[in-house]
Formats: sequence, C-alpha cells, structure tokens
Amino acid sequence: MNIVITGVCGFIGFSVARNLLKKKNIKVIGIDNINNYYSTKLKKDRLKILKRSKNFIFFKKDIEKENTFKDLISLKIDFFLHFAAQAGVRYSIKYPRKYLNSNIKGFFNVIDFCNKKKIKKLIYASSSSVYGENKIFPLKEKFNINPKNFYGYSKKNNEETAEIYSKLYNVRSIGLRFFTIYGEWGRPDMFMLKYLNFLFFKNPKFYLYNHGNHFRDFTYIGDAVNIIEKLIIKKQKNKHEIFNICSNSPIKITKIIELINYYSKRKIKVKGTGLQLADIIKTHGDNKKIKNFTNYKRFTKIDNGIKNLINWYIDYNKI
Repeated sequence: MNIVITGVCGFIGFSVARNLLKKKNIKVIGIDNINNYYSTKLKKDRLKILKRSKNFIFFKKDIEKENTFKDLISLKIDFFLHFAAQAGVRYSIKYPRKYLNSNIKGFFNVIDFCNKKKIKKLIYASSSSVYGENKIFPLKEKFNINPKNFYGYSKKNNEETAEIYSKLYNVRSIGLRFFTIYGEWGRPDMFMLKYLNFLFFKNPKFYLYNHGNHFRDFTYIGDAVNIIEKLIIKKQKNKHEIFNICSNSPIKITKIIELINYYSKRKIKVKGTGLQLADIIKTHGDNKKIKNFTNYKRFTKIDNGIKNLINWYIDYNKI
C-alpha cells in the first residue's frame, strides 16, 4: 500500500507517518516545504526519524505550486492524506494571504491531483474553527458553520471544494474537523507547548488570554492517529464525509495549567490578559459519529496525555 502524506514534517502528518511506517507493506511518500512558521529544527528532527525507514520517500515541495505533484505522476498511489496547511488562527488575522495560497490553492492542487490520478480516497485536515462562535454544544457535524477568522474560512472552503469534487468527479474524500490536538512532538506555537517552554525556560513570554477562562476540547495525538488509520481502510457510504475528531470533554485552560504544574512538579506565575481578536470562548465537539463509524471508543484521559507530553518534552530538550 502506497500512501502520500503532505505536511509530513508537521505534528499530525509526522505522527501518522511514523505509525504507518511501523507496519508491513506500507510505503509513505512524504511532502513538506519545511517552512519557518515555527522551529525548523523540530521539523527536521521529525524528518530524521522518518528517514530511518526504507519505506519512506521524501519530496521537499510547496503544495501551492501548480506543478507540485509532477514527480508523483508515475508512482503507484493508493491513498492521499493531506495535512499540509498554514496553521494558526491568530496568525491568519495578520497574514490572510498566506492562507489563500497554502490552504486554498494548495488544497485545490491536492484534490485535483487525486481526481486525475484516480486515488482511492483522500483524507484531509479540516478544523473545529469552521464552527465559529457557536452557542449550542456539543458541536455536531450537521450544524451550520460560520468561521470567525481566515484560517477557519480556508478550511470551510476546503470542505466545500471536496463536496463539489465528490459530486462532479466522484472523488472520495473525508474531512477531519480536528479540535485541539496535543501530545508528543506537538507544535510549539500551541498552548501546551508554549506553556511548557515558559515553565522550563521562561521563554518566550507567555500570556493567559481571557485569564484562562477559555474551554478547549483537547484531543490526544495518539487517538487522532489511531482513528486516521481506521479511516484509511474503512469503506465509506458517502463520497464525501465530515467527522469531528475530538474527545467530547472540554476543559478550562486554567485546569490544564494546574495539571501541567502538577505532573511537571513546577510552577510559575502567569500573567493574564483579555480576549484577543476573533477568539472563540469554547470548543466542545460531539464525537458520536466518528465513534460509530470506526468503533473507536477509548479516548485517552487528559492526565495520561499530559504525562506523555511532559515526559517527551523533558527527553527531547534533555532537561
């Protein structure tokens, strides 16, 4: 089985690729541009691990360029996993054009290639950001979506594009609305890693937005990886499906601070600040649909996930 993974040096792409490469008869064709949105060292360290496998091929490419996939035309490809994107909700407010290029043009290039190549299935990353500021919880896939920022808008556009390609060209695809994914090898621009860097190194500066009164549906990376693996081989009824990838257990940010302090045996004073532009107060996803479809029932408890994250962090940073 040959599987293309874009964003293979990113958090989710790397985690999925590493797990797939442990299995027999699976080859991974990885694509990434290794941009400097966050530490390129972390991305290169992930890539080093993947390159240890003889079943891994890597192409350094920008998905937003029209001829990106020309080197893949002659390759046998069964499935396509698309995780490459310009991430960051707040970053999208400052630099909206980056999201047009990477997330919208890039996705179009991906799905158009899948259509021309007749790929069996495309699985792509959407986001809980498409829901916007909703007042009814838990958030269900059938709800209307109304994003509040350019990142969420770009993911909504991806879902609509996939729906049209499924109807016009019979491209089978699955969109995954990831809620707050955390865990080992995570993104340093996200809350838990930012706080750990502040806790251990007091760098960079760390502010608790909304004084920590946000709620987030934290979802462990191991659960996301296991679900994606099931989705690769699972037959789908509809040509285009959308699933929430979430724990269905929203937790207040101040509680996460307490847990990290407790398991790291460290504590530091944190400065609180007000709401930021386009902030979402609460995310809480309904995961019944993905549970029923994949029969994946056992989601990792937040305490265990945080312990795994801290152990990895200490080991990776040689603390």
